Amino acid sequence: MASIGVLPNMILYLMREYNMEAANGANLLFIWSALTNGLAIYGAFLSDAYFGRFRVIALGSFSSLIGIILLWSTTTIPGMKPPPCEQFQDDCNPATPSQLAVLFSSFGLISIGAGCIRPCSMASGANQLDKETPDSERIFERFFNWYYASTAMSVVIALTTMVYIQDHLGWNFGFGILAILMFFSAFMFLFGSTLYVKVKPSSSLFTGFVQVPLVAFKNRHLNPPPADSNEYYHHSDDKKLAPTNKLRSFYYVPRWLNRACMIRGPATELSSDGTAPNLWSICSVEQVESLKTLLRVIPIWSTGIMILVTVGQSSFSTLQATTMDRYLTPNFEILAASFTVATVVVLMIWIPIYDVVLIPFLARYSGQP
Repeated sequence: MASIGVLPNMILYLMREYNMEAANGANLLFIWSALTNGLAIYGAFLSDAYFGRFRVIALGSFSSLIGIILLWSTTTIPGMKPPPCEQFQDDCNPATPSQLAVLFSSFGLISIGAGCIRPCSMASGANQLDKETPDSERIFERFFNWYYASTAMSVVIALTTMVYIQDHLGWNFGFGILAILMFFSAFMFLFGSTLYVKVKPSSSLFTGFVQVPLVAFKNRHLNPPPADSNEYYHHSDDKKLAPTNKLRSFYYVPRWLNRACMIRGPATELSSDGTAPNLWSICSVEQVESLKTLLRVIPIWSTGIMILVTVGQSSFSTLQATTMDRYLTPNFEILAASFTVATVVVLMIWIPIYDVVLIPFLARYSGQP
């Protein structure tokens, strides 16, 4: 809620307090949003390969807290932003480089924090669940559904309550409350650290996604052995001992990727204990199957591209809303930055219906759990 509550009204803050033009402010926020989403890839890589999810989330919480405090300081410390501009004044003083440096630093710290927290929070929550229970698959489905529902609730509060405070009580109160919420969030996360299941980092999936096609390309002239052959490299604890050949929509891709885990020469590619010392020469069956799983998700992932493009233009909807008559009654006005809350409310309504009503109905109708 703390990090999300900064964005809805930010275009108005830049225009009113930093004397930015609408186009420049919108471009700045668009780049900030793109940077925040892109850093999630690096956060996931760091958690999987080096630090683990707990440490990365702790780092992200601290970075977000410092970023929001720095942003809050621009509203309270004199000289951190340009002097106010009169309504009909044309020659407003722009922000100085030092003032912009403080603003951009706060944006950067918040982006780093979000890039660390977003890819790790859901996975860390899933690690707390028991995977050995008979209905574990259903438990995980419900966890993910309610995780998104609770996230949507936080977004609704940020788009309504936080925006109202910023508009009616001032930016210093609005950003100050966000800083307090972020501090409380980081404190509670660290306070319960002894109770968490902490998965140690091993290797990053992203590294495997690069290794598999490269090794498969090296072995492109070789014919894969049969599926029941023992000529595929796998770890001792892997459930799958051979790669599959099924990947819907990509008929030739699975067989081509299977070449990455072929054992060409046990004496040269494997050590005495059966492990592969050079993962750029041979990959495991698990790595190959992980890449196939990613390829299966791509069609589903691609369906969200256009909707995310429109969501990323939140500053445009806020600016449009400021020119509208937003009064539903003489005493009730919808805030300009709260217009996008309709999308989140629909999502909050749909997720419980999907989880409690639709899935059980389809399970009974189709006979599939």
